[in-house]
Amino acid sequence: MKGFRFTKYIPPQDPEKNTFENLLNIFLQLVTMTGGDVAEALSWLSNLDKRYQFTNPNYGIGDFIEELKSKGYLTEENQKGEIKITAKAEQNIRKNALEEIFGKLKRGKGGHHKTTHSGPGDEKGTDRRPYSFGDSLDQIALTDSIRNAQVNHGFSGDYLLTEDDLEVVENEFRTQTSTVLMIDISHSMILYGEDRITPAKKVGMALAELIKTRYPKDTLDVIVFGNDAWQIEIKDLPYLQVGPYHTNTVAGLELAMDLLRRRKNPNKQIF
Repeated sequence: MKGFRFTKYIPPQDPEKNTFENLLNIFLQLVTMTGGDVAEALSWLSNLDKRYQFTNPNYGIGDFIEELKSKGYLTEENQKGEIKITAKAEQNIRKNALEEIFGKLKRGKGGHHKTTHSGPGDEKGTDRRPYSFGDSLDQIALTDSIRNAQVNHGFSGDYLLTEDDLEVVENEFRTQTSTVLMIDISHSMILYGEDRITPAKKVGMALAELIKTRYPKDTLDVIVFGNDAWQIEIKDLPYLQVGPYHTNTVAGLELAMDLLRRRKNPNKQIF
């Protein structure tokens, strides 16, 4: 008797590919912890490999480094000839941080900065209102409009649908926000041997990647503060390191508010 037999699908394994992906995740974590120091990160990775045997006789740390270069994660094309991570690696660090911080959220309602106001948007609401000149045709609630025509004009004679019978569905209004991200790089971030700067950078990079990819019309400014406060680029987040600074939060807040005053958005926030 012919039929079908279903079994669990086991994808083919590529040992070298799996080894590279595992090492890449660890390497990007180490780069974040070392403030972008590739040499130190690779040194840590070698020590971890000796202890936990991440590699195998067919694929070692040297092969991993060469593959990092060939795939565009590392470059030596700079004035000092030092090994540096590329923009591709920086974006992967931010994506990994985003996945680590927000990747385990439970299922919930959809987002995109929903508000309680109606207006131009791409998501249908539940409110109805009479048609007015300028409303698009796709906003017309056909069922409600036909019902209004039957109630207002009856069923006798020719069917009549007038402008007064039309109802439209309001769309949910979506808005923009301006955000300033403040990161403390004072000595207190590593006080008593506790590493507080790495988790702070991860949350910062996750927030930056979330805003850049999910809310591209928003604005995001990043500032760091110690004895004083200054603005940095998003791409500089993985390279942040703690300095021998005090915690001048006031300077950070003053700079953040100064940046937000220049933004025209009504929605402004500081993290």
